[in-house]
Amino acid sequence: MDASSRNLPGRSIDEVDRARAREYALLATLLSHSPDAQLLSGLAGLHIDNSPIGLAHAALAEAARQATEESVAHEYVALFGGLEGCALLPYASHYLADTLYGRPLARIREMLQPLGVEKAPERIEPEDHASFLCEVMAGLVGGDIFAPDGADRIFFEEHLASWIRRFFVDLEGTKSASFYRSVGILGRTFIDVETHAFTLSG
Repeated sequence: MDASSRNLPGRSIDEVDRARAREYALLATLLSHSPDAQLLSGLAGLHIDNSPIGLAHAALAEAARQATEESVAHEYVALFGGLEGCALLPYASHYLADTLYGRPLARIREMLQPLGVEKAPERIEPEDHASFLCEVMAGLVGGDIFAPDGADRIFFEEHLASWIRRFFVDLEGTKSASFYRSVGILGRTFIDVETHAFTLSG
């Protein structure tokens, strides 16, 4: 993803938003490609506590300790590697319109344009891919994409809330996955936390 407009100097990002941005960025990374050995090692040391996110981190950390770079690469290809025979299609258009390159993708592109955000040339997936949307959310929350206050909530409610939890539930329930089942757990848990927080702040 390229963001041509960045946060203005002096914009304050609090620790809660930094943590939110890190979760979105982590999900974006894990959904865009399989983790290498270095990332798996880092995941094995994730912060763990008794909060819902902390427990989801614990599941991901344990899965990372049990995995190898080769095993997660095989999982990733089996889950997402191609339209024929893959277990999951992580696209808004698929979940909302039962198609690919549908109206949900067009709406996302319409909203990204005034933000100065466009897909990097090397990215082959359309912008309604779950990884791209999580990356956009990381930028909006963390301040790497300059946008009006509340833009993260608007983007979440218009382009993620209606489907992405179902995707993570499907990922969590995929019997062929081991490591990526824990990614589904983290995604579902984090989206629940986000949804609840937006409801309280409304």
